[in-house]
Amino acid sequence: MSPPVLVIGGGGHGRVVIDALLAAGAEVAGVIDPHPGVAATLPDGVPWLGGDETLVRYLPGDYQLANGVGGIGEPHRRGVFERFSAAGYGFVRVRHPAASVARAGVVLGEGCQIMAGAVIQPGARIGADVIVNTRAAVDHDCNVGDHCHIAPGAVLCGEVTVGAGTHIGAGAVVIQGVRVGSFAIVGAGSIILRDVPDGTVVYSKDIRQERRR
Repeated sequence: MSPPVLVIGGGGHGRVVIDALLAAGAEVAGVIDPHPGVAATLPDGVPWLGGDETLVRYLPGDYQLANGVGGIGEPHRRGVFERFSAAGYGFVRVRHPAASVARAGVVLGEGCQIMAGAVIQPGARIGADVIVNTRAAVDHDCNVGDHCHIAPGAVLCGEVTVGAGTHIGAGAVVIQGVRVGSFAIVGAGSIILRDVPDGTVVYSKDIRQERRR
């Protein structure tokens, strides 16, 4: 039997993670969040446990964590994963039962989150702490680096590579074989026809680009 799950962060993304976990039959022991107000928004039976200082009560061997921190290019999410991994905690793979994950050659990294309606096709490799959000599609033989966010409705066509820490915006389409670099942002609704360098913001159908600061 799998250990119960503690969700780090009880905001909007955290609640989506909780819903996916419950739908998949996981035991959610509670939410760790510095803001007491999140307690009013949590589903019945999922308690708010307190801030990060509370986690010392829950030993790594007895509990798994789920990263409930979201946001566009949010370094705090990556920091949560790295800090608690270093402390010995494992992060559960979250897979909503309404997601479709191919049976052949798919690799799902630690702590990745595959949300409702998402599609992962054969040969895709999804890195650690990645979000493949609602109704996003990752086609065959794509490689998505650690800590990426593939936002709702985004499409990665076949053999796309996405570097670590990159955000692919809602409804964006990355054409087959394109490489999107690390720590880049692809704006919502963009159509990406050519490679995107590391650290670049690209938007409006691949017409305008700028370097991230």
